[in-house]
Amino acid sequence: MAVTIDPRPTYFGDRLVVTGSYDAGETSIALADLLVSIDMATVTPTGATTAILPEAGAGASAITLNISDVCTVSGTTITVTEGVVGGVGTVGGTFMAIGRRS
Repeated sequence: MAVTIDPRPTYFGDRLVVTGSYDAGETSIALADLLVSIDMATVTPTGATTAILPEAGAGASAITLNISDVCTVSGTTITVTEGVVGGVGTVGGTFMAIGRRS
């Protein structure tokens, strides 16, 4: 599992845009070396986790949902969570964060 930060971040004023990628199974992206705080973060997974849910009602069939990874921010760390609780883990992809540079 690895996080790769692109070598050429973009600066504007006291803000920094950091981009990179995270591998499948990765759940934490630490940016404390680059940022004092994170204003916004997003992940773009390379795929989706499939969840099969039973449809309600008599004679119902299963419903298949494709749910992507999601992220939350705490301080200078992005936490990536699988879209389906108890699924196969994060699928990997790219990320972007905008924050106050250190």
